[in-house]
Amino acid sequence: MSRHQAVRNLDYEEVLDEYDADSGDQFEGDDNEQLSAEDREALNINTALVESSLGSDAEKVTTKQIHDALWYYYYDVDKTVSYLRNKFVAPPTKPEPKKVKHGVTSAAMTGYPVAKGSPLSAASYFYGIPWMNIPKHREAVLIAPPPRPGGLLGGGDGPKLSKLQALAAARKKKTDVKKIDEKVDRAEKRMSSLAITESAKENERPGSGILAKRQKLSGEESSQPSTPQQIWSTSDAQSAMEMDSVPEAAQEEQPEDECIVVSSTRPSVFAQTLFGSAQDSATAPQTYSMPHLASSAFEPEAFSQPSPDDVVLAAQAKAGNKFDAAAAKSATKKVVGKPKTSDDAPSGEMNRLQLDQSAVPKNKKLDVVKEFEKSNNKRSASFVVVGHVDAGKSTLMGRLLLELKFIEQHVIDRYRRQGEKMGKSSFALAWVMDQREEERERGVTIDIATNQFETDKTRFTILDAPGHKDFVPNMIAGASQADFAILVIDANTGAFEKGLKGQTREHALLLRSLGVQRVIVAINKLDMVGWSKERFDEIEEQVTGFMKGNGFQLKNVAFVPISGLNGDNLVQRPDDERLYWYTGPTLIEALEESEPMTRALQKPFRMSISEIYRTQQAQLTVSGRIESGTVQNGEGLIVQPSGEPASIRLIEVDSEVQEWAVAGQNVSIGLAGIDPIHVRVGDIISTKAAPIETSDTLTMKVLSFDHLMPMPVDVHRGRLHAAGKVQALPAVLDKTTGATVKKNPKIVQPGKVARVVVKLETKVPLEAGQRVVLRSGGETVAAGLLE
Repeated sequence: MSRHQAVRNLDYEEVLDEYDADSGDQFEGDDNEQLSAEDREALNINTALVESSLGSDAEKVTTKQIHDALWYYYYDVDKTVSYLRNKFVAPPTKPEPKKVKHGVTSAAMTGYPVAKGSPLSAASYFYGIPWMNIPKHREAVLIAPPPRPGGLLGGGDGPKLSKLQALAAARKKKTDVKKIDEKVDRAEKRMSSLAITESAKENERPGSGILAKRQKLSGEESSQPSTPQQIWSTSDAQSAMEMDSVPEAAQEEQPEDECIVVSSTRPSVFAQTLFGSAQDSATAPQTYSMPHLASSAFEPEAFSQPSPDDVVLAAQAKAGNKFDAAAAKSATKKVVGKPKTSDDAPSGEMNRLQLDQSAVPKNKKLDVVKEFEKSNNKRSASFVVVGHVDAGKSTLMGRLLLELKFIEQHVIDRYRRQGEKMGKSSFALAWVMDQREEERERGVTIDIATNQFETDKTRFTILDAPGHKDFVPNMIAGASQADFAILVIDANTGAFEKGLKGQTREHALLLRSLGVQRVIVAINKLDMVGWSKERFDEIEEQVTGFMKGNGFQLKNVAFVPISGLNGDNLVQRPDDERLYWYTGPTLIEALEESEPMTRALQKPFRMSISEIYRTQQAQLTVSGRIESGTVQNGEGLIVQPSGEPASIRLIEVDSEVQEWAVAGQNVSIGLAGIDPIHVRVGDIISTKAAPIETSDTLTMKVLSFDHLMPMPVDVHRGRLHAAGKVQALPAVLDKTTGATVKKNPKIVQPGKVARVVVKLETKVPLEAGQRVVLRSGGETVAAGLLE
């Protein structure tokens, strides 16, 4: 019989019954079998001790419970007894306290009967209590206990002082008396001087002193009587209080001789300052003027004049800029008043503050295209440096600037000394580009780093992009401003393969999606593998196939072997005999052979803001690359999406002040007539004549890199970053003809071209023909053109 038939014929119930029988026999009496003879003897002896300790309570506990407790506590009788009492022996019941019935009191708590009478009035509580004039027989005399002579507890004489102690005690007593006399003399002197001052001004009008200023500000004049006044003494007030407080039955007539009338002259100026006039005391105001009102610098109507901001806005209005109508109205009020004193000089200078009208130049309305064609300036080009993290991009650019003498050696030496303190001496060249403290601490580039250099033919702008996947949006911002790119690849074994699966592939896709056609592939660190031609050919073959598959033309892709750390094959060919097999150009020669993109001079002016800062020439300066069109000084602009107008104060092209600028140039524009809060990185600047429109619904034709469906996405365009979601997928298109292949697909597969509708959370300045990138969850999912 086969094994399967044996399993099918198996009687499970019989097997389980046998298992139960075996298990019962196995564990029955297992505890007794495990105990040795010594344990059984100890268990029996201690059981008897426990039962004797429990006494009558031993009947409530079984023998097995005693054995288990003894075994658990290692034959400790005390712990076992305590455990058994708490666990199995019920505690004795406590007698319940006798409850006392409510409303019933015992005879012991019953007191003597209290006669109930009529309730007393509030005044009766104070019957017979004098308030001020206390009789002599009711006055208490407090007598301090007499000090005991000597210093002993029993009252005996203390030890006799020595001559030195007696002399010290005499000096101390003399010093204390002298201090008291000085305090008295000082007080008398101050009072006498105060009395002399007051008597000197006693016959003057009260309007000549400090009181006069207060009265003048408050609009009151106090007249002083020439006859002496009768002033009630304190005893009268006390008597009046006593008469009001004591009940009528207890009141007694006060003798007339107790009412003392004190004759006095009119109050001094000091008293008038404190208490005011005696005549006007009945009608004295409940509020008093503030001390600052007496100052000569006080101006009651300080805010009736236009503020400095209103003056500036009014000046901007005269220059033809947009401003707040309410502020301008208040600023144009004519200020009429008396001349300002020296105390008001600062406020007067602020009131006379005006905007320098010469700061905003007049628009000359030049034909910028003709001016550009007539100029003999060097051609300008921008390139972005991309690649996987730690491929050596920043170090390569630092060495290139050092080889071209655009940075001095002592700067590198200083960076190297600083790096040694942080344990990063090899990062000295990279710190030429990585200027931020966070970048130097982490050892990676975070944001776009820019620098410039020039050759005999071209003026270059470096855009060093970060290689870490967390900073891909910054890489997109750099690639959007570039004419061509340098793709840096680490030639070390394993590093190239790792980068090809990581950011090397994504950066190449983004370059193609953003319209960058020319790419120089710099195979870095080839000296680490002995300038191996086989390694160079292997990398070139894989990258060529990858670039061709992504739509790059091979004639626009060049491969250059380099060593960024040592500077080999950057500017000059190396003398190393191991590089005999390479006959191509150096890196700087490959850069000069690269042509910049065609300039869209005839299109409307468009510029994306990359940076915002302040300079001495302009309070608000923005920088970026002009995407299309031309611009000149004094021209009116519109900043989107805020929609605020501005004027051009100055234009700098490659750190040189010029009258105009054209597409393809990296410029800095000083703005006037706009609040900086309306300008942000990523905004688009356009002219007033052809402003760019804003929208929150975008229709685009994209190439999907991942599965695309209705989902949240981020739209990237240069520095512009807007959150939204894929609202609809109208169609899947043919890559070659653009014809509709499938309508309303539920999902777009990777590598397909589709028409997508994206709904944004806010309106953004984008228009047809611009390239955008869609990212979701930290990954690039699609890229394409706006329709």
